[in-house]
Amino acid sequence: MHDNTVAPHWVAAALPKAAPALATSTVLILARIWNAHGAEHSVGNAVLMTALSMGAAAAGVVAGNATGDTVLVGTAFAASGALAFAGVAGYADGLPLPLLLWSLATAGAYGLAARYWRTDRRETVAYQRETSERREEYAHLERVETIRATAQVEVAQAGAVYAEQLAAALIHRAALPGYDPVALERAGLPELPNPDH
Repeated sequence: MHDNTVAPHWVAAALPKAAPALATSTVLILARIWNAHGAEHSVGNAVLMTALSMGAAAAGVVAGNATGDTVLVGTAFAASGALAFAGVAGYADGLPLPLLLWSLATAGAYGLAARYWRTDRRETVAYQRETSERREEYAHLERVETIRATAQVEVAQAGAVYAEQLAAALIHRAALPGYDPVALERAGLPELPNPDH
């Protein structure tokens, strides 16, 4: 049994590892574009982003208490962090503070992602191991059944050959001159079917 294995393109294989950096870089770029279009030192925009960030964090807390869904909670807190990061990057003048926040956000995103990647890797390895064991078990069962079926066929073929030889011997013996089935019975040999009857 062979599986067709398709090697993923290197871009597809590298994309999940680059996703945290792409996400934080995208937020930084959009925040700096927003900064260039009037968000710099805008109190109204800062209040808006603070409110959105706190709202996303509150949604994460509520989701954690109500459902316990870790993916939903993680998404809400990630959105809160991204909004806070975008607000600061959009409000601040110059690049040092936004770049510092970008590096911290990227490191934090990779720290969180690494945990999920390890879990995913463990689950993948466990699944592959279980699949391999199942395949080996089925292959073993197939080999045993093949051997058993081959043995049955060989026994049946040998029985058919023996039956043909026995029938030929009976016919040949009955055709011999002086064949007397009664004399055979008196000698203690088992009675053989008489082909004349």
